[in-house]
Order: sequence, then C-alpha cells, then structure tokens
Amino acid sequence: MFTEQDKKLLETYNAALSLYKQRKWDDAITGFKKALEIHPDDGPSKLYLERSEAYKANPPGDDWDGVFVMKTK
Repeated sequence: MFTEQDKKLLETYNAALSLYKQRKWDDAITGFKKALEIHPDDGPSKLYLERSEAYKANPPGDDWDGVFVMKTK
C-alpha cells in the first residue's frame, strides 16, 4: 500500500535527484537528507547523498552526463 509517507518520500527524493542532475550539490544534499528524515533506511537517498557529497568535493567535468564512475573497487 502506498502511504502518504511514501508519497512525501518520493516527491522529496525526485526533487533532490533533479537538483543532483543539475549539479546543484548543496541543494541536492539538503534534499537527500530530508528524504532520509522521512525514511532513514532509503537506499537510493543514501547512495545519492554520498555521490552528491563526493561531487561537491570533486566536481565532474563539463561533459558530465549524470553517470557516476566508480574510482575504486
């Protein structure tokens, strides 16, 4: 069953993901943290929070197409 909490999580996550794709790292980080306040175990929000923080520290090149490239195994 899709609850109001699920709806709020999905809206918050999608907004943060849009910011991530626009390279707005600080706003994306804030959004993913808000999503994790709604559902602390949300895997996608945790993953994109980590990626946003990594890209904030070391931004991708101008030709970045949204794909995350792993640097270590």
